[in-house]
Order: sequence, then structure tokens, then C-alpha cells
Amino acid sequence: MSWIRSRGTLDRLLVGRANSFGLLRLLLALSVVYAHAYVLGYGSDRGWKPLWALSVSPVDCSTLAVAGFFVLSGFMITSSGTRLSSARFAWHRALRILPGLWASLLVTALVVAPLVHIRLFGSTAGFWSSRSGPLAYLKGSWITAMSSGFDISGVMSAATHRGLVHNPAFEGTLWSLSYEIFCYVVVGILAAGGVLKRAPRTVLLITVGLWSSMLVNFVDAPARASEAREPSAAVAVPLLGGLETHFLVYLGFCFMLGATMRLFQHRIHINGLLALGAAAVLLVTMHYGGFLVFGYPAFAYLLFYLGVRLPSWLHWVGRKHDYSYGAYIYGFLAEQLLTLYGVPKHGMAVYLSLSVAGTLALAFLSWHLVERQALRLKDWTPPRPSALRRGPRPESSGGDGQPVLPGQGVLEGQRL
Repeated sequence: MSWIRSRGTLDRLLVGRANSFGLLRLLLALSVVYAHAYVLGYGSDRGWKPLWALSVSPVDCSTLAVAGFFVLSGFMITSSGTRLSSARFAWHRALRILPGLWASLLVTALVVAPLVHIRLFGSTAGFWSSRSGPLAYLKGSWITAMSSGFDISGVMSAATHRGLVHNPAFEGTLWSLSYEIFCYVVVGILAAGGVLKRAPRTVLLITVGLWSSMLVNFVDAPARASEAREPSAAVAVPLLGGLETHFLVYLGFCFMLGATMRLFQHRIHINGLLALGAAAVLLVTMHYGGFLVFGYPAFAYLLFYLGVRLPSWLHWVGRKHDYSYGAYIYGFLAEQLLTLYGVPKHGMAVYLSLSVAGTLALAFLSWHLVERQALRLKDWTPPRPSALRRGPRPESSGGDGQPVLPGQGVLEGQRL
């Protein structure tokens, strides 16, 4: 029963990279693939059970996964915000999310979509000149991915009309990236104003305020407040487009909850009994409703408990190679392509297995060819104009008078 006893506070247990957050993030990404398999492969959720066949609250793996991503992102991004300057913080965030997104958009618009057009029509005639063609798709999605669910030159709509696929979109999961970027901006503003270091209680108040709004919504309309995609008004945000207030509140709460846990990690005890209670709350709210209000905090605690309490031999997952982001942005596309070529007719086991394998293969390529290469630039600093005027020095020296060789020294902001 040693697992019941308190193992200490989160800050004492979360040392360096000795955690299972990489594994959890990858599992969350693959949970999205699992959640979409029946709808994308078979065109209906008839017979499709929510997670663990719970009947009242429509909570599935996708709802849990997105919430989990935002909680963990809130924790990690806030950690970055407390360490880095505003300019360096923005640079790191852009390097982590945009190159992978841009690569996926280019692959979809310039490789996959033309191949689908050829499969349907025998050539690319009219594909490039269409008003809704690949250039329009890229222009509308280059930063926010708000157009990522749209069709390209009508090819997916034609495939849907012919019964080859059941969803007329190439990518249906990138919508959350706009909200993720919005949360990055909020943390950046808080960091620039010194709030994260000097007034962390402000973040706690923001989190409590968002939760209070969710509670009021639940009390007024408990049935709707249990739903993950309640229709709501949109708020126009520069560059990010229209963001639904529902997602701004609920996903923003998850992100700020993770941020709060980072700033007050010295007061959060990791305890087996607390984890057991959180699991009970999670299951009860998934069955009887109120998951978004009460289940989210419980799920967040479980994530951090698992992150520091899972066996140490699992810590290697994601330590050097983080495939979770690539799995998230390519999973929907992989499932759509498999559906287009008739794989679902061989059964769910075959379809889901190939979907996971294809997703991981694309995530592998995304990490090694794009994401990892972009992250090599995280410590790049533009040369100062005065240094350019003086020209390069024959050699530079360290504080002890010895020459500083390339690669020496401690890299600032080593962790993202």
C-alpha cells in the first residue's frame, strides 16, 4: 500500500526529465485517432460508445485528449514563460508549433490533395486553378489552421458524394491550434508583465474565474454544460480569426489550470488517495454529467500523478524524440486516406491498427525532418548592428580569458 502515502510535492518529484509526460502526450494524441476511427471509417457513431460505455455524458477519448493536452501545455508553457525573455519565449513557441503545422499543410495541399484528385478524376485538370484550390487553402491556414477543415478544390466533397469517405475534410483536428496559440499569447503577456514571477495569484484568480463561469453555465443548463461542443458566439481575434467563447472558456480553463499547477507546484501533494478520489470523480462525472466542470480538475490531477508515479522505465518515451505533436496533426489525415482506399471494409481492428501505424510513421517523419530541425534554431540570436559594422572578431574569449569554442557553454532555454 505504499502508493497511498504522500510522495511529496509536485516540484520535488518533478525533477528534470525524469517523468512520463512524453508518454502521456503520445497516448493522448493516439486517443484522438481512436476516437475518430468509427466516424471516419464507417460514417456514423451508431453503436459507437462513449469512453467505457458511459451513457449520460457524451465524453469520449477525444474530449479527454484535448483537455489533457491543454493542461500539460499550460504547465510546460508557463514553465517556459518563467525562464525566458519575452522575445525568446515567442521565438520558442513559434518554432515548436508553426514549422510542423506548415509542413502538414504543404503535404496536404501539394501532395495528398492532388493525388486524391487524380484518383477521382484521372488527372489534375482544374485542380490548381480552382478558387478553393491549394493556394487558397494555404493562405487561409498558414497561422491559425482555421481553414484546415475546409476542402481543397472540392476533392473531398466529391469523394464524400461517391461514398468513398464520410467526412469532407482533410484535417479535422487542427482547429484546436488556434486556441493553443491564443493561450500562448496570454502566457506571454503575463510573463512580460511580471505576473508569473511576482504575482502568481493572479493566474490562480483567472483560473477560478473561468471555473466559476463554467459552474454557472452548469447550474443554468446542466445538460448542455456536459457537452464538449456547445454552440456559442465567436470572438474575432487578430490573426487567429473567430474563436468560440465556449472553447475559450473551457480550453482556456484547462490551460490555466496547468499554469496554476506549475506556479503552485510546491503546494500540490502527490498522493495515492487523492489520485483515487480524482479517478472516482472523473468516472462519476462522465456517467452522471458535470464532467467539464468537475471532471476536468480531477483528470488534471491524475495526469500529474501518472506523470511522476509511472515506472521510471517509461520515462524515455518523448525524452529525445517527441512524436505527440506530429501524431496529433497527421492522425485525421491518415485515417481519411485509409478510408479513401477502402481499408475500413476489412474491419475495425485492421483499420485502427493501420491508422495508428500510419499516424506514427507520419509523426516520425514530421519530427525528424521538420520539428527537430526547427528546434535547432531555438538558441539563435540575430547579430547586433554594431557587431556587423565592426566585422567578425578573430576569436572570442570566455570569462577566464580562454577562447570559447563552438558548442561550448550552457545553452539558454535548453528546454521548451
